[in-house]
Amino acid sequence: MTRLDPNIALMAKSQNAAHAVVVGAGIGGLAAAMRLGAKGYRVTVIDRLDRLGGRGSSISQNGHRFDLGPTIITVPQVFRELWKDCGRNFDSDVDLRLCNPFYEIRWEDGTKFRLFPDEKDMDDEIKRLFPSDFRGYQKFLKDSEARYTFGFEGMGRKPMNKLWDLVKELPGFALLRADRSVYAHAAKRVMDPRLRMALSFHPLFIGGDPVNVTSMYILVSHLERAFGVHYAMGGVQALADAMGHVIEGQAGNIRLGEEVDEIITQGRQIRGVKTKAGHIVSADLVVSNADPGFTYGQLLRKKQKSRWTDKRFKTARWSMGLFVWYFGTKGTAGMWSDVGHHTILNGPRYRGLLKDIFQKQHLADDMSIYLHRPSVTDPSVAPDGGDTFYALSPVPNLIGADPVDWSQQLEPYRKKLARFLERQAIPGFEKHLSASKIFTPDTFKTRYLSPHGAGFSLEPRIFQSAWFRPHNISEEFDGLYLVGAGTHPGAGVPSVVTSSEVLNQLVPAAIDWKKTYD
Repeated sequence: MTRLDPNIALMAKSQNAAHAVVVGAGIGGLAAAMRLGAKGYRVTVIDRLDRLGGRGSSISQNGHRFDLGPTIITVPQVFRELWKDCGRNFDSDVDLRLCNPFYEIRWEDGTKFRLFPDEKDMDDEIKRLFPSDFRGYQKFLKDSEARYTFGFEGMGRKPMNKLWDLVKELPGFALLRADRSVYAHAAKRVMDPRLRMALSFHPLFIGGDPVNVTSMYILVSHLERAFGVHYAMGGVQALADAMGHVIEGQAGNIRLGEEVDEIITQGRQIRGVKTKAGHIVSADLVVSNADPGFTYGQLLRKKQKSRWTDKRFKTARWSMGLFVWYFGTKGTAGMWSDVGHHTILNGPRYRGLLKDIFQKQHLADDMSIYLHRPSVTDPSVAPDGGDTFYALSPVPNLIGADPVDWSQQLEPYRKKLARFLERQAIPGFEKHLSASKIFTPDTFKTRYLSPHGAGFSLEPRIFQSAWFRPHNISEEFDGLYLVGAGTHPGAGVPSVVTSSEVLNQLVPAAIDWKKTYD
């Protein structure tokens, strides 16, 4: 294994090195801490939870371990580059396994569509189920690759905090029809409504409505095809823990179970943070991995803001909420052999359900579910002979005059979800339950301090992306930076890691910071 440069490690330990405080130990915050440590900063990470990972953390119950949020890694090279920037080897620290198939999509008519890493297998699957749409599917993949090159490798990996950064990209937006939605683009290429769904649902995993989110996000289809869908053994929690080990190896300080109450400023200059317990942590710069709405609205509540005001966040479009049922079963080894690691179960409606969730903000009786069964790949998540699952259903967030009262709706909705799973995937599972935990938008609001209980921060619509999104470097305060789902380039594991890459381009090396600002 490649070791850290000892000079960097020594500099990070020096009390004279510039000090960076990272608020939040989500994947974006940990990636930021790693890169700051590699630049020579003394780094302190503070998080209110009892473990690393933020939404990518885990809980355990009766021998079952549940990944709470993201479950897949689609662009491993962003992690390999992150580790390399820190003088380490990612594959020596994290065990990634390629999923094959990537996932299966099911419809109520009995159709089962699997997506494979092998190009020929994938083409054969399309020809088997959607033969008349094969050419359109090939065109869609080319469209996806073009948007990946422009959107992810180009715009997504560089700062977008200046208006000119956006203006330079406008010809590309026009050429690639960024004004068209993901669903509209899929509908332009293929005719079968099932394939339209399969090519357009991906924005739901970053908090966007496929009918309204810019077609730039069809790039996810290329990500899957080019880099695969992977699972980190031990779950995303193991990945977060490995990131924590790198930070500690850089002499960084990780403080769990502490909540930052306020970011301290002197005029426009950041001076540190104050915890709920009243402790002051002085800092030369602060990186917030908290939601931008919470960062500006709560952590800087006493400060005057010019752009990122309470009014601006109040009128923004926020991602949907999530209802997630984490449950374990015992004595089910060998049962439901047709249910793999990742399964997407469609209800009777697609566009109508999206409208209920995002526009009407109505809790519908029907649903579509992402079912995660990691025990297929990773036996450590469940006791011997058992299984570990989570079932995720997109639901309305808590905005509106009459938001869903989850204190009343939790159990009725769980029962509907259970009937759906019994019918579509795992009949008889409730007889084998050995663990159960439910998160609703209320949980996201209290556990993750997510405004309006939104699952993925601001919805990634075209006028809430790139320059229009809260910037990685704050224009409100000197020495304040943002990473994570709510800032550029957006939500999703690859993007939150890439937000630390953008940060890396904006923050000078520690020695230069001290020379410039002392």
